[in-house]
Amino acid sequence: MTAPGALPPGLVHLPARLDAAAQRALLAEVRRAAAEAPLFRPAMPGSGRPFSVRMTNCGPLGWVSDPAGYRYQPLHPETGRPWPPIPAALLDLWRELAGYPHPPEACLVNFYAPGARLGLHQDRDEADLAAPVLSVSLGDEALFRFGGTARGGPTRSLRLGSGDVVVLGGESRLAFHGVDRIYPGTSTLLKGEGRINLTLRRVTRP
Repeated sequence: MTAPGALPPGLVHLPARLDAAAQRALLAEVRRAAAEAPLFRPAMPGSGRPFSVRMTNCGPLGWVSDPAGYRYQPLHPETGRPWPPIPAALLDLWRELAGYPHPPEACLVNFYAPGARLGLHQDRDEADLAAPVLSVSLGDEALFRFGGTARGGPTRSLRLGSGDVVVLGGESRLAFHGVDRIYPGTSTLLKGEGRINLTLRRVTRP
């Protein structure tokens, strides 16, 4: 685990940035979005092997993955409808914390059931890498692993709780990162066990 103050430049961790009331309000917004744009399970490019997380998106663009590759697109891959708008509370967080003058265009909504994980990867499908990636955790705690910008380098870990915010920007914008495990039963926010991660991204250059 990473000691306080030991984070690399550009990686910001804000524990419990959202209080309990703000978490409940944001969760209600996420549920409304998921009712309009149902969760789906992305698949690995080429192999078609499904991810262990289910996901949806909010915003003008949404991230998808299937045998054809990784990409952003304006329509839900199953319903063919536009994604719902990004919740206002998340746009407020972006304006406050991103240090970037243009709004996010995509909000990835990842649901991690107990046992789900996400391998180390870089967020590099965006044309505008000057903008940070901002993520919000809701629900059960998760072990978040991060490294440098070179694959195979040393990594460290943070345990993220409900309401935590993480920003990857500057020198850490292309840091490898992933989720090693979920700790079931560590939050009562969701109706059952699991974790929701909301990730705001700017996709295109202004």
